[in-house]
Amino acid sequence: MSKNILFAIDTNTEEVIVSDSPKGSNKINFIERIGRQEKVILYNAVVTLTSITNTSNIDTTIFKAMDKVCQMIYNKHKETK
Repeated sequence: MSKNILFAIDTNTEEVIVSDSPKGSNKINFIERIGRQEKVILYNAVVTLTSITNTSNIDTTIFKAMDKVCQMIYNKHKETK
């Protein structure tokens, strides 16, 4: 079963919270927290992704494209760990 990687920002600790969820499920599994200083580009990308969801008229095409950017940055981060 394929999983979706989910991203959130903890503004108090300035960390990206990374989780996953099996497709078709509403269960969310915590993966890790990544500090802003550890991966600034991922942090900024997730902030942008979050800001897209805070607009009154969400453009799903832009949201999906930004999510792909976040996924790509995160996957590169995992490769270099």
